[in-house]
Amino acid sequence: MSDFRRTPAQALFRRLFAINGLVFTVGTLVLALSPATVSSPVLLTEVPVLAVGLALILTANALLLRTGLAPLGALTALMQRVDLLRPSDRLTDSGNGDLTYVIDAFNAMLDRLEAERSASSAHALAAQEGERQRIARELHDEIGQSLTVVLLGLKRVVDRAPEDLREELHAVQETVRASLDEVRQVARRLRPGVLEDLGLLSALNSLATEFSQTSGVQVARKLAADLPALGSEAELVLYRIAQEGLTNVARHARATRAELSLTAEDGAVVLRITDDGRGGELIEGAGIRGMRERALLIGARLTFAPAPGGGTEVRLVVPAAADRG
Repeated sequence: MSDFRRTPAQALFRRLFAINGLVFTVGTLVLALSPATVSSPVLLTEVPVLAVGLALILTANALLLRTGLAPLGALTALMQRVDLLRPSDRLTDSGNGDLTYVIDAFNAMLDRLEAERSASSAHALAAQEGERQRIARELHDEIGQSLTVVLLGLKRVVDRAPEDLREELHAVQETVRASLDEVRQVARRLRPGVLEDLGLLSALNSLATEFSQTSGVQVARKLAADLPALGSEAELVLYRIAQEGLTNVARHARATRAELSLTAEDGAVVLRITDDGRGGELIEGAGIRGMRERALLIGARLTFAPAPGGGTEVRLVVPAAADRG
């Protein structure tokens, strides 16, 4: 069965034709029913009447066209500000007849693109987490064990070495031990085992402690215990965004103090990371875009704003319904 529905181009043509036809029809009727006459040639006294009539027709036509095409301006503005990493707003149907199809088609396109982006990001981040866990296991099980064997061998050598060599061997032993500690720290950052074993609060406490030790930036913690239940995926997103946020503080903020808070507000879990650094305009690199992608996975809202006392505030609002794991 053939589809006789008008295309958007045909609908817009008919709308413009109807508007102009209505204006000129009304103008013709007014001219026909009014006592005004036009001579040939036109008299000077008739020129003002014609000019006023033409101005009224053009003004009415402009007003009707502007009202009828107003949704196109809003559609253009939305096109210019759309970003698939941020939840986009939608145009509402203002009862503008023929343009409703265009508005609905554009909103449906945004829904489809955001769903596809979310699905592809979920697959990519899941693969990334799997690769991180694999590398962490290899670091811990292979390189960590190898360094442990080296340490044990060095201990036996130190016990049998002459006195004049022991100091140098002790230095080598400490270097290997420091390398082993670094390997373990890297493995913990790649695969937060404490998150799986002890939960989100313990993982964030451990993260803040390790961050303070490695960066020298003191981290004040405000971690509420009475949080709504969240799934494993939401907890992992919270942990990773906190990890990336603190990493950005160390790399870019030039801060001396930071605060990490996790609280329950209005049925949602709110993560905040603030610092007393230099603040300024936010430049979105790969790290921040990764944070936005993770937030979209669980329907969370991620914002960046100047902190009240200077520096930057990262705020993640996770709905309590974000229990997907």
